[in-house]
Amino acid sequence: MKKLHFILVSSLVFTLLFYNEDLGLNWAIFGMMQTALICYFFQEKFTSRLHLILVVTSVLSCFAFAWYRDFPSFFAMALSIIFLQFKTQEPKLKLLQAFPLVLINGIASLGRIFMFSQYLPKRKVNNGFAKKLIAYFVIPILFLGLFLIVYSFGSDHFSSMFTRYYLDIDAWQVFVLTALGFFISFTFWNYWIPEVCYEKNDLLDNDFKEEAKTQNQNSFSFLDIDFERRSGEITLFLLNVLLLVFIATYNYEQFFEVVKKSNLSSDTHERVNAVIFSIIMAVGVILFYFKGGFNFDGKAKKLKKLAKIWILSKRNFNSMCHYQKLRIRFVFRIDL
Repeated sequence: MKKLHFILVSSLVFTLLFYNEDLGLNWAIFGMMQTALICYFFQEKFTSRLHLILVVTSVLSCFAFAWYRDFPSFFAMALSIIFLQFKTQEPKLKLLQAFPLVLINGIASLGRIFMFSQYLPKRKVNNGFAKKLIAYFVIPILFLGLFLIVYSFGSDHFSSMFTRYYLDIDAWQVFVLTALGFFISFTFWNYWIPEVCYEKNDLLDNDFKEEAKTQNQNSFSFLDIDFERRSGEITLFLLNVLLLVFIATYNYEQFFEVVKKSNLSSDTHERVNAVIFSIIMAVGVILFYFKGGFNFDGKAKKLKKLAKIWILSKRNFNSMCHYQKLRIRFVFRIDL
């Protein structure tokens, strides 16, 4: 089957499933159908255990959505099937790239649908086929239609054979469902991957290349590697000291200072939000100083030790914040 066949079949099934029906169970059936098409027609591409895991997660998430019919289960179902399709068709690309590609194709498909040359099969004009089509189909249907009209005027019973029947179909609903089903199927089966995704795919590897291990690039042109390494040591030392001071003041406020019960919950939430924001900033600091060859720099042992101490301190502090949040919930339950 070609891409066009997958798109048309999926669009037809989508329209039949959702016409005058609820969205719950039919989304699960539609997801199961997409999974079955991938497993049957592309089973030769299943070369790793990850493919089988994605098949299992896709099937289980479809059953989960059919049972719960909520957004988390729908999100899990859609993500599992998209990952399965992405890993099957593009095994060399990292699954992480599926997230931006879903957004990109959701917008790009609005224009790519009209690029018919990209997905419609190219057929050569066959004069013999054209002659047979005209002689065996067009001309007989034309004469049959003309005589049908003439005979309809001559007999009411003959005319009623063709006029007393009508289709009870909501044309607008069929049109919307067909258009939506075609858009979803087109985006799923004929997605577009920019060249930059292939070019930057190596950056998402789990291991550094040998070239990257030996290349230390300074972040600023006016600072040498030695100055930047020393700057990282000073920065992480000061951040460790600042974190210790913050932990001490935080513990004093939480365990020794008298706080009104009405303000206890809001104050704790504000502090937890500050901790979460500090974690995001900490990730940025780590990424700034540990990039490329800096991860394998033999002279950066002190920098690595300071970073590990900082990470462990923040981890313990985060656990303490979680404990404090649970303690407040317990106190509120007792008061209630």
